[in-house]
Amino acid sequence: MLRWIIPIVFYILIDIYAFQAIKTISKNHFIHGVYVLSSVAILVFFIYAITSPDARTNPKMMYIYGLFLALFVPKIIAVIAMFGEDVIRVFVGVFYKIGGGSEASFMPSRRKFVSTVALGVAAIPFAALLYGMIKGKYNYKVLQYTLEFDDLPSSFDGYTLTQISDIHSGSFDNPEKVKYAVDLVNKQQSDLILFTGDLVNNVAQEMDAWKDTFATLKATDGVYSVLGNHDYGDYVSWESAEKKQENLQALIALQKDMGWDVLLNESRTIQKNQQAIKLVGVENWGEGGFKKAGDLEKACADVSAQDFTILMSHDPSHWQSRVKEHPKNIQLTLSGHTHGMQFGIEIPGWFKWSPVKYRYQNWAGIYKEFGRYINVNRGFGYLGYPGRVGIWPEVTVITLKKKSKTA
Repeated sequence: MLRWIIPIVFYILIDIYAFQAIKTISKNHFIHGVYVLSSVAILVFFIYAITSPDARTNPKMMYIYGLFLALFVPKIIAVIAMFGEDVIRVFVGVFYKIGGGSEASFMPSRRKFVSTVALGVAAIPFAALLYGMIKGKYNYKVLQYTLEFDDLPSSFDGYTLTQISDIHSGSFDNPEKVKYAVDLVNKQQSDLILFTGDLVNNVAQEMDAWKDTFATLKATDGVYSVLGNHDYGDYVSWESAEKKQENLQALIALQKDMGWDVLLNESRTIQKNQQAIKLVGVENWGEGGFKKAGDLEKACADVSAQDFTILMSHDPSHWQSRVKEHPKNIQLTLSGHTHGMQFGIEIPGWFKWSPVKYRYQNWAGIYKEFGRYINVNRGFGYLGYPGRVGIWPEVTVITLKKKSKTA
């Protein structure tokens, strides 16, 4: 709780500052009271959420976080606009005072227009964050890419992969929407379905209610999966190390029961017309304090330097650190993890931005370096903030093409 004291004090100060805009626009005490009561209420609920024993395992807590963000982010934006005006007010006041103004008129009054504009601008993220919680989190998009390779075996020309990632089943609250999304994956009729980790938020039991739905995923050459950082149960307390390990084994067994082939630092051979490609899957490996259980060398033990290889690795920082220049022929890496921060602005083919870009070099979509590709899936589910704004839940369809030889 102590680590939250400074953020809570910061919230209170921002709240008091933002209240000045309300007071400038309206002298109605009822409006003032509603503002104060709503601010106190959301702060109390937030403190309850962060101190609750089941804060990490109860999806309802996410809505408290969501409401907190929906109210707090707009206030920060309003405060930024008001602060700019206050800087000008100080300079004007000092100039007026030096010029002989009276004590009473030292500081010019806050302008109603600026406060109105500040609150108007702040209303945009407020509405967006609410929309993200109500509609955005299930606004599934199918993104299609065609990638060409010189060394793709000819039998795999036109071969299709559907990738999903970061299901986070412990957050779901709408069975119909989840079923729709699973059906959407199947409608792609791909040769492979590949899941790149974070099936749950914390514990295997979160998947119990959704097991039958996801067991319906089918592809010609099967459904394969790897583990993400949340799948290990590292973010909750356990009675013992044995209980934690039992949870992980239960999660792996559950995926196998659904008909998924879980790759734990292993490879598989996908054959077609006497030709083959390699599918490699590693356990989670991530920079910045994340679990490094992935063992690429072990996973590639049965892969030759000439094999056309597809790698499933949850965290895209693995690609930057260990994969993109690896001596094995890893032509395509599939990752997730970032969620695109579930917030950003995307105009396809022109502009893509999210705050997560300042943390991850590869955070959403296709990237190419050293002649190799990585796709970072924006995620199927959501975590923390129970919604999505601008960065929608994603089903990725990748078509592999043999690059034609030109004269």
